[in-house]
Amino acid sequence: MTDREAVIRVTEAGFYCPAGDFYVDPWRKVARAVITHAHSDHARPGCGAYLCPVEGRAVLAARVGGGAVIDTLPYGERKRIGDAVVSLHPAGHILGSAQVRVETAAGVWVVSGDYNNSTSTPACAAFEPVRCDVFITESTFGLPLYRWPRPEVVFAEIHRWWAANREEGLTSVLPAYPLGKSQRLLAGLDGEVGPIAVHGNVKTFLPLYEAAGIRLAPTVLLTEKTAPEIRGKGLVIMSSAAREAGILRKLGPVSHGFASGWMQTRAARRSRDGDRGFVMSDHADWPGLLAAVEATGARRIGVTHGELESFTRYLSERGYDAFAAPTRFTGEGSDGGE
Repeated sequence: MTDREAVIRVTEAGFYCPAGDFYVDPWRKVARAVITHAHSDHARPGCGAYLCPVEGRAVLAARVGGGAVIDTLPYGERKRIGDAVVSLHPAGHILGSAQVRVETAAGVWVVSGDYNNSTSTPACAAFEPVRCDVFITESTFGLPLYRWPRPEVVFAEIHRWWAANREEGLTSVLPAYPLGKSQRLLAGLDGEVGPIAVHGNVKTFLPLYEAAGIRLAPTVLLTEKTAPEIRGKGLVIMSSAAREAGILRKLGPVSHGFASGWMQTRAARRSRDGDRGFVMSDHADWPGLLAAVEATGARRIGVTHGELESFTRYLSERGYDAFAAPTRFTGEGSDGGE
């Protein structure tokens, strides 16, 4: 297939659809952007107009600015843009995340964005496979060693760690990206273990999830006033950037955990400045990536965001027409959505 025949082209500004004259997740300012989700490596401010799922509008506005022109589309509904027909389908990554299906006279392509079909969460709509001719897949954890445990197992580990810390008079601290991972945690944490506080930008997105009808564990905002009720017994979720915030000194001795897919490996657990690692990701693991590719029915697979070379080579060896589709953001999520 020549570049002229491609439904989606990789350009200096991002994935471009010539038939519809729009970009998917552009990393430069463009006239029209279709957005898979509101993490900063996929949604950039300054575009003329945006299109996203209905469920993702509020979080996208928080990312790119409330004054941006944001059109929405219900999951599964089709919209004609120029000579292309676009529809958005759940990706299972964060609230309002989507795969972008693009149909033109040249065929059907799907740009997956980031997705998680490996573990479920009540914090967003579950991944739905989409049949297509060409599938562009992320590959953040595109190595065989990445295989996620069941969420209930991970949350049981977190609860045991938290309860043990409470017995020793330690405050438990879990750094987490404010959009996505924080809500995935809060959707599964048991507030009966102790009080839960949030700090930093985490608080920005909680009302948006709650407005979408997603039930999260009750929290308080960590301040000097609320610190005494958290000290020695509570759990604090804060952005990684705020981890050394002065407010932590109000909490007494603390135990730091870390919830991420990278915690699958011992080397990664040692490299993190924390006491415990928990394997929890907003992305697909190795079996999930393979299952997603197979479910599309596509024989041509573009690989982006992560283990481009190794995953492309593996798919080629299995008989797929696989190609690397590098973007400006090459991997694990520039803003921590791992």
